[in-house]
Amino acid sequence: MTKQPFVTNEALKEIVKQYPTPFHLYDEKGIRENVKALKEAFSWNLGYKEYFAVKATPNPYLIQILREYGCGCDCSSYTELLLSQSVGALGRDIMFSSNDTPAEEFALAHALGAIINLDDITHIDFLEKTIGEIPKTISCRYNPGGLFKISNSIMDNPGDAKYGMTTEQMFEAFRILKEKGAEEFGIHAFLASNTVTNEYYPALAKVLFEVAVKLQKETGANIRFINLSGGIGIPYKPDQTPNDIRVIGEGVRKVYEEVLVPAGMGDVAIYTELGRFMLGPYGCLVTKAVHEKHTHKEYIGVDACAANLMRPAMYGAYHHITVMGKENEPCDHMYDVTGSLCENNDKFAIDRMLPKIDMGDLLVIHDTGAHGFSMGYNYNGRLRSAEVLLKEDGSTQLIRRAETPMDYFATFDQFPVYEELKKNTEEAERRFGGMKQE
Repeated sequence: MTKQPFVTNEALKEIVKQYPTPFHLYDEKGIRENVKALKEAFSWNLGYKEYFAVKATPNPYLIQILREYGCGCDCSSYTELLLSQSVGALGRDIMFSSNDTPAEEFALAHALGAIINLDDITHIDFLEKTIGEIPKTISCRYNPGGLFKISNSIMDNPGDAKYGMTTEQMFEAFRILKEKGAEEFGIHAFLASNTVTNEYYPALAKVLFEVAVKLQKETGANIRFINLSGGIGIPYKPDQTPNDIRVIGEGVRKVYEEVLVPAGMGDVAIYTELGRFMLGPYGCLVTKAVHEKHTHKEYIGVDACAANLMRPAMYGAYHHITVMGKENEPCDHMYDVTGSLCENNDKFAIDRMLPKIDMGDLLVIHDTGAHGFSMGYNYNGRLRSAEVLLKEDGSTQLIRRAETPMDYFATFDQFPVYEELKKNTEEAERRFGGMKQE
């Protein structure tokens, strides 16, 4: 089985004339269609709101597209808060969920009016000392522990996760927060990652809805929203069946009607914090074959590396690869597709059956729209690539330029060596910079 790229070979050949490989390419049309489907799936809940997980793809141009459909921002750091503020997300448009949180991050979140989601019961005192009060609206992150199962399948192991409060701590935290002046409460949980099943969200919702009913009954807390967080995954492998967001939304609605409505909580808002589901399939890493090696194995070296896409090296994650222009040719060659880092795990594919690859062939590495560019780094002095938006009308827009050596050296600007670095960089660029385009 195979995956169909969202860009044609003919269009990509034109795009690479303007933007040298490697670069991340995003599909505006797909993004818009997906966010509209999500809103429709949860339209039964009047208070529904999606808080896009900024960590997945921290690009203001892409976030602004989601903002057009009423999405807020799920932030977990000082920098993500600033990014969200810059695209107009303020107040209840921000959900701030972090862990081991520094004081300055709580302070900025509060100043922006964000909904703060506490990861631990000890953070109640820490927050109060930091900002001088407990906000009127507050949320707590729940971790029931143990294994999270759907039917007989183990989805994940919350009991081994560092996030959230125990059941007992949730009840104690709500009582303490209520005594300290909190008036509106929320519950948040993330119990499994990248699930490719329509059953995950309804199962998670049942856990949280039942806890919410008990919390409101026993503590008197006014619960206004329940945040199902992320966890809805995407089919990285071509033989996987994609999630159906409308089926998922209907499944959550049924549990809502079964648990919350009879308890008199039929006005509770449902929030989500999706990242991978929102943008993952609508981004790809475009790279070029630049070397081939025939030793104990057959290797294809490309001009991207793990600095551009860490997931295969970090997790052994599968990302499908299309050799552009050879989509219909037989996959009768076995390759390791590798990058240039001095690390043996810098491989986008191992023992992958692909068409015969020739030097200069363009490769599309699928499903990098979330946790792709954002997990990039500069090991070996490798530079982060550009990000390009393929617009609905077929035109392109550069939404982040590629890093330059001077970006890499920028934090030396207070030291004498900076001028030498700058001079050497300018000389190298004058002599060799044009070779990239060839």
